[in-house]
Amino acid sequence: MRKIRLVEVRSELAAGTRGASLGVDAMKVASLGKHSNFFTRFEPVSVQDENSQLFQEPKFPFAKYGEGVYTVLGRVCDTIADLREQQLFPIVLAGDHSTAAGTICGIKKAHPTKRLGVIWIDAHADLHSPYTTPSGNMHGMPLAMAAAIDNDECEQNDIEEETEALWERIKRIGINGPKVNPSDIVFIGVRDTEEPEDHLIQKYGIKNFGVDEVNKKGIEQVSAEALDTLKDCEQIYISFDVDSLDSSISMGTGTPVANGLSKEQAVQLNIELIKDKRVCCWEIVEVNPTLDTQNRMAESAFDILESTTDSLVKNF
Repeated sequence: MRKIRLVEVRSELAAGTRGASLGVDAMKVASLGKHSNFFTRFEPVSVQDENSQLFQEPKFPFAKYGEGVYTVLGRVCDTIADLREQQLFPIVLAGDHSTAAGTICGIKKAHPTKRLGVIWIDAHADLHSPYTTPSGNMHGMPLAMAAAIDNDECEQNDIEEETEALWERIKRIGINGPKVNPSDIVFIGVRDTEEPEDHLIQKYGIKNFGVDEVNKKGIEQVSAEALDTLKDCEQIYISFDVDSLDSSISMGTGTPVANGLSKEQAVQLNIELIKDKRVCCWEIVEVNPTLDTQNRMAESAFDILESTTDSLVKNF
């Protein structure tokens, strides 16, 4: 138990809808309803947010609230790096998915010479940059941040010099340059992408285990194949976005997508993946109770969190 730290990140600056900052506490409420002692078992670390900036209009249309996002990413990076340097295992409970870039930066900052693989369980690829984003919401950009990808070939936006400078600063968080090779990213459940992202997936040969493939092969085989795809990586980080779940379950998130994973599949998938000794960090994001009724999304998310953590503890 002493080796695990809960990292609470309540930032929602980069989301398109408000309320993801409440996701951490919604999962705590869910745990109370289940009479679970989960949140008393592990020492929590809280990362300061910049959500007060939401009361102002965003400065950059293609990197909304980018200055605040940059600040929070730096804090997350330093927090994760410190924990990893102490050989602790961070379980990150976060609001919007942009902060995952800070998590990746922190893992890499702590061990810059170790090759890092990423398993991204999500409905979305999150490979946009300010040059390609259709919305300007930076929760669609964390993997591009971490891999230092501009995707100039698919440029759609004429961004301002200030936005360009901000983007360059974001790409240098932790250590300068890419923290992960795009070919060392594995998608599971990605099914809602735009053309610029499809271009990168094809360019770098990023493997995506779609939901149909998961249904056909089963969780154990998909888990084994995902981990084998990253066989040359010394460390693996798993990021679980609740919108990977089918929209019949994931109404309490900002961007639900139909034809997703079942809750049972998500539970078993994370239980299997986290057994791999190379996994060094696990994260759950994008629970938004303001979009839900009776806290159902947080209840499902908490079940996934608790079962995944139990699997990790058994295999420590």
